[in-house]
Amino acid sequence: MTTDTPASTDTAAAKAQPTTILPSFGNRFAALPPAFYTRLQPTPLPAPYLVGFSEDAAATIGLDAAAVQDPGFLDLFTGNRIGDGSLPLAAVYSGHQFGVWAGQLGDGRAISLGDVPAADGHGRIELQLKGSGQTPYSRMGDGRAVLRSSIREFLCSEAMAALGIPTTRALAVTGSDQRVLREQAETAAVVTRMAPSFIRFGSFEHWYYNQRFDDLKVLADTVLEQFYPQLLQEANPYKALLTEVTRRTAELMAQWQAVGFMHGVMNTDNMSILGLTLDYGPFGFMEAFDPRHICNHTDQQGRYSYQMQPRIGQWNCFALGQAMLPLIGSVEDTEAALAGYEAVFEARQDQLLHAKLGLTTTQADDDKLIDAMFAILKNSHVDFTLFFRRLGDLRIGNPGQDEAIRDLIIDRPAFDAWAAQYRARLQAEGSDDDRRRLAMHAVNPKYVLRNYLAQVAIEKAQQKDFSEVAKLHAILSRPFDEQPAHDKYADLPPDWASHLEVSCSS
Repeated sequence: MTTDTPASTDTAAAKAQPTTILPSFGNRFAALPPAFYTRLQPTPLPAPYLVGFSEDAAATIGLDAAAVQDPGFLDLFTGNRIGDGSLPLAAVYSGHQFGVWAGQLGDGRAISLGDVPAADGHGRIELQLKGSGQTPYSRMGDGRAVLRSSIREFLCSEAMAALGIPTTRALAVTGSDQRVLREQAETAAVVTRMAPSFIRFGSFEHWYYNQRFDDLKVLADTVLEQFYPQLLQEANPYKALLTEVTRRTAELMAQWQAVGFMHGVMNTDNMSILGLTLDYGPFGFMEAFDPRHICNHTDQQGRYSYQMQPRIGQWNCFALGQAMLPLIGSVEDTEAALAGYEAVFEARQDQLLHAKLGLTTTQADDDKLIDAMFAILKNSHVDFTLFFRRLGDLRIGNPGQDEAIRDLIIDRPAFDAWAAQYRARLQAEGSDDDRRRLAMHAVNPKYVLRNYLAQVAIEKAQQKDFSEVAKLHAILSRPFDEQPAHDKYADLPPDWASHLEVSCSS
C-alpha cells in the first residue's frame, strides 16, 4: 500500500520557490487520506527549453501569454522549481488494461503540482507534469516522456478542445537534451496537462478490488462534493453519480465517432470520471474510412478499433459500476444507473450525424440514407474528414458540380445514386444551399491532427526547429475555418504516411 512520503531534500529534487507566474497553488487531492497518493518532488531536467505553448489553455487559468518570457516559466513547468503552495504528488489507481485486470497502476510518470482557480470563476484547475520523473508507480519505467509523444499530446489535447470535444488541456511542452531510451534513444520532454481533475474509473476500481470500501466512499464523496454537488440531494447520490458519468461517457463516445477520433487505449485507468478525453497515446483520426481500423499498433486484437469504441465505453462504465456497487447498494440500482448508456449514445450520435449531413429535421428513412453513406465510405476507403467537409459544398440543383467530392470516391455510380437520394432528402425539408453550407462547415472540420502532420512537426522539433509545432497548433485551433493559406494541411495524406505506426510507447 502507498505511503505519504515527505518532499525530498536531495539536491537533485526540484526546489520550492515562490512564483508570480501563477497565484499560490492549492491541492484538493492532497486533502484526501495519505493512502491515495505519494508526496514527492519532480525530478529536474537540465537546461529546459520551450517547445510549445497554448495561449488558449493559459487563458483558462488567467495566465498571460507573456508569462513564457518569465525566467521562472521553464523551471516551473519542467518541474525544476516548485511554485508557492504546491504539494506535488503522484496518485494511486488501478485498472483493466485490454480487458484484463492489471492491479495497481498509478501516476507512473505524472506528478500533480496542485490546482489554481479557473479564470471564469467556476472551480479550480489541476496542473500535472507528465514526464517529470520516477514515482512509486513507475513499474520499472524511468518516469520520463519523450519529445515525440509529448508533442503529440500537446497538439491533440488542444485540437480536441478546439473541436468542442471534452478533454484535458495542454498548457505547454518543455524539452531537454537529456536522453532517454525507448525503442531507440530519444530526448526527454514534459507536458503540462490541465483538468478540473484527473480522477479515473480506475481510481474507484483500486479501492473496490482492495476491499477498502471506506476509502471508496471517501473518493466518491469527494467527487460528488467537488464536481457533482447537484447530485448530493438525490435519494441515492452514488447511483446518481454513476448515471451521470455513464451519460457523459456515452456522449463522449458519440463525439469521438463523429470526428473520426480513435483513442487507441481505452483502459479503465484512461477513462475520466468527468467524461473528458484523457491520456493521449496511440490516438489517430480516421483517414481512409474503415470501421475496423486500429490506430494502436500494440492492439493486435482490435479491442480498441474505431467500431468498438462505443461498446468499450459501455464496458468501462460497467467496470465502474462494479466498483461502485458497495456504495450504490444493490445490483438492480447499479444496472438501472448503467441502463441509459445505449439510448444516450444513439441519440447523440443521431444528432451529430444529422448535423454533419446538414439535416435540420428527422425523417423515417434517415437511418437508411446514413447507412448507405457509410457503406460507400467503407467500400471506397473515402477520407473521412474530407468527405464531410466537401459534402457541405454540394448544391441541390447542380449535380455537375460534385467533382470535388466524387474525386474522393472509387465507386462513383454508387455515390451518384446516393447523392440523388440525399438531394431529394434535402429538398423535402426545404434546405437552402448557402445556409446549409455554413451550418455543415461549422460542425465538419477542415483540419484535424493527422498522424503525418504530427510527424513532420516532431521531426523538425527533434532538430530544435519548433516552428511547425507552433504553426500546426495555430491551424488546429481554428479547425472549422477555411484558412486558405493553409489548404495543404487539409489535403489527403501522402503515400509515405501509410507506413506510420503508433503504439502504447507513442
